[in-house]
Amino acid sequence: MMKMKLGGFVMKKMKIGLLVSLTLTLLVVLLSTTAAVADGGVMESSSSSLASLSSSATAYRTKHKNAYVAMMYMGTPRDYEFYVATRVMLKSLTKLKVEADLVVLASPDVPVKWIQAMEQEDGAKVVIVKNVENPYQKQQNFDNRFKLTLNKLYAWSLVEYERVVMLDSDNMFIQKTDELFQCGQFCAVFINPCIFHTGLFVLQPSAEVFKNMLHEIEIGRDNPDGADQGFLTGYFSNLLDEPMFHPPLNGTKLDGHYRLPLGYQMDASYFYLKLAWRIPCGPNSVITFPSAPWMKPWYWWSWPVLPLGFSWHEARRETLGYGAEIPVVVIQALMYLGVMAAARLARPNLSKLCYRPHKNLTFLQTGLKFIAMWSILVAYILPVFLIPRTVHPLLGWSLYLLGSSSLASVAINTFLLPAVHVLTPWLGIFCSLLVMAFPWYTNGVARALFVFAYAFCCAPFLWGSLVKVVTCLQVSLEREAFLPRLGESPQLSGFNKLY
Repeated sequence: MMKMKLGGFVMKKMKIGLLVSLTLTLLVVLLSTTAAVADGGVMESSSSSLASLSSSATAYRTKHKNAYVAMMYMGTPRDYEFYVATRVMLKSLTKLKVEADLVVLASPDVPVKWIQAMEQEDGAKVVIVKNVENPYQKQQNFDNRFKLTLNKLYAWSLVEYERVVMLDSDNMFIQKTDELFQCGQFCAVFINPCIFHTGLFVLQPSAEVFKNMLHEIEIGRDNPDGADQGFLTGYFSNLLDEPMFHPPLNGTKLDGHYRLPLGYQMDASYFYLKLAWRIPCGPNSVITFPSAPWMKPWYWWSWPVLPLGFSWHEARRETLGYGAEIPVVVIQALMYLGVMAAARLARPNLSKLCYRPHKNLTFLQTGLKFIAMWSILVAYILPVFLIPRTVHPLLGWSLYLLGSSSLASVAINTFLLPAVHVLTPWLGIFCSLLVMAFPWYTNGVARALFVFAYAFCCAPFLWGSLVKVVTCLQVSLEREAFLPRLGESPQLSGFNKLY
C-alpha cells in the first residue's frame, strides 16, 4: 500500500512538473516572439532585390553639393538598434532643415524593408556597397562587432559631392552644423588628447584617396584596433599638429587638414559630471555616446541611469515614433495581467502540487527552497530580456515593473510566501528610479552620492526580506502547509492571510 502511494506521488509530481514546465516555456516563447518581432521584424532577404535597389539609388537625384553620410551593415547582435538609431539621426537632421543630402552606405545584406523605409520615409539616398574585406580580424585584440566598419571608407568614393560629413549612428544633433562643409580635405575632433574620434569627421571625396586607402588595407597597414578608428588615425597621423577649424564668414571652403572644436563631438560623459554642457570649444552642436555597447541611449534601461538617454528618446518620439514597439508592449502588458490574475485565482490549489509521502522530506524541502528562491530571482530578471529594447524608457520601466510583479506573484501564490517581503526588491528598484531621475541635483557628483547613500540604506532591508522569505518558507514546510498529507487541506500561515 505504501509503495502504491509513493508511486502515485512520484507520478503526480512528474505530471505536474511537466505541465508547469510546458506552461512556462509557452509563456516565455510567446513573450520572446513578440519582443523579437518588435526588435527586428521579419528579416527579408535582400539578395533578390539588389538590382531594384541599385537602380533606385542610381535614380536618386543629387539635390545638394554636400552630404551627411551614415553607414549600416549587418552581422552584429544589435543590428536593429543601430537601424533605429540611424533613422532617428536622419530624421533629426531633416528636422533641423540641413542644406545637404542624406546618404546611407549599406552593405548588401541590409534588409530591403529597412532600405525602403530610409529612402521613402526619411528621404535618404541608400548606396549599396560591397563589404571591405577586413584583414585585421586575426589580431589578438580585435572586436568582431567592428568587422565591417571599414565600409566607412566608401565615403571617399562619393565624388559627386564637394564635402561629406561622415557620421556614426550614436550622434545626437542639437543644432544645425552645415558650416562643417567649409572645412578642408579632412577634419576631425580630438575627444581624446592624442587620438581623434571617427564618430564624426569631414572629408573631401576623392577616388584617388579611396583607391590608396584600399591599397593600404591590402598591404596590411598597421591598425591598432582593426577598425576604422585605428586605420584612420594612422592614415592621418599628423592631424594633431594641424590648426583649429574656424568657418570663414564669407562661406568659402578651406583647403588642408584641420582639427574640429570639441563642441562638434561632445562626449556624453562630459555632461554627467556637471549635469550641464559647459564646452567652451566651438558651438555645442553634436552629442556622441562612445560608451559601452549596452549603455547606448536608445536602450530603455539607459534612463535614468544615464540622464541623456531620455533626451535621445524624446528626439525619437518627435521624429520616428514608437509605432513598431507599442503593439508588443500592449500584448506583453495584457499577458502579465493575465498571469497575475490566474495566479491569484488559482492560489488555493497551487500549493497542492503533490501529496506528501510518508518519508523523510529533507531532500524535497531543500529542493523546494531552491526552486522558490530561483523563481523569485527569475521574476526580476526575465522581463528585462522580453521587453523590446528600443522602447521609450517610461514604457520600458513600467512594463518591467508590471512583469516582475506579475511573475513574482506566481512564486508568492505557489509557495505561500509573504508578498511584502518578496516585493521588497520591486519597491527598492522603483524608488531607485525616482532617486536617479530627480531633476534638481546640482551636479553629477551629488547625484552619485545620493544614489550610493540610497543603496547603502536599502541593503539591510533587502537582506532582512531575504531572511524573512527563507524563514517563512521553512515554517510553511514544517507545518505541512505546502505538502499536505493525503486528504488534508493546506493551512495558510498567519503572514499570508491578508494577501
